Amino acid sequence: MKIRFWSIGKAHEPYVKAGVEDFTKRISNYYPVEWTIIPVPKNSGMLSEADLKKKEGEIILGWLQKDDYLVALDERGKQISSEGLAEFIMKRGNESVKNLVFLIGGAYGIDEAVMKRANYKWSLSPLVFPHQLVRLILAEQVYRACSINRNEKYHHS
Repeated sequence: MKIRFWSIGKAHEPYVKAGVEDFTKRISNYYPVEWTIIPVPKNSGMLSEADLKKKEGEIILGWLQKDDYLVALDERGKQISSEGLAEFIMKRGNESVKNLVFLIGGAYGIDEAVMKRANYKWSLSPLVFPHQLVRLILAEQVYRACSINRNEKYHHS
């Protein structure tokens, strides 16, 4: 299984870049992993919120493969513990999922068409975080889940 992190927006800001790179490298000890930063569509400042989300959604749906397992990060999604995430990732591996895609939407969230395509909707917290911090939190939590599955000492119950 390959873990793919997709995020709409700009490149990693310096204040999160080192952390994202560190946790991504650690994850690579368990699974092949990659980040894709999806650029905001051209002329996005001229688009309405709905039109921007729709354009972003079209890009995402165009990139997804039929058998990709899509996890949409959304504040209205289900909240799970670190142990729950570990179990979730292990189950996807046991189901022979080829690509586990974690999607961080744009400034206005994720288009409804993409949400309908999502296999799972996950909320990191009822709090709203800047997208840059979500990248770091996501990478750390996926690493934590991998370490839990291997019974390593990183996570303390």
